Amino acid sequence: MSTPERPTTSLSTKGQVTLPKAIRQALHWEAGMRLVVENTPEGVLLKPLPAFVQTRPEDVFGSLACDDAPKSLADMDAGVLAEAGRGWPGD
Repeated sequence: MSTPERPTTSLSTKGQVTLPKAIRQALHWEAGMRLVVENTPEGVLLKPLPAFVQTRPEDVFGSLACDDAPKSLADMDAGVLAEAGRGWPGD
């Protein structure tokens, strides 16, 4: 029984690597996507660069000023349901 062929690539003279199309498609990675490169004991790890810096609630709590009275959970739920019912523009 033969072993399935593993995808391979080459390192260019500029240090560039082209990822096989099947892997890019499976991960939904498009041209121009920013990746984080990590050196691990198992080898090089590529991960998508997060769109936003990770924050904790305490980092942003109270960052938006509001003079209105706080909303109840029921008010917030009603607002979410009202927006969800509006649908997408053009629907």
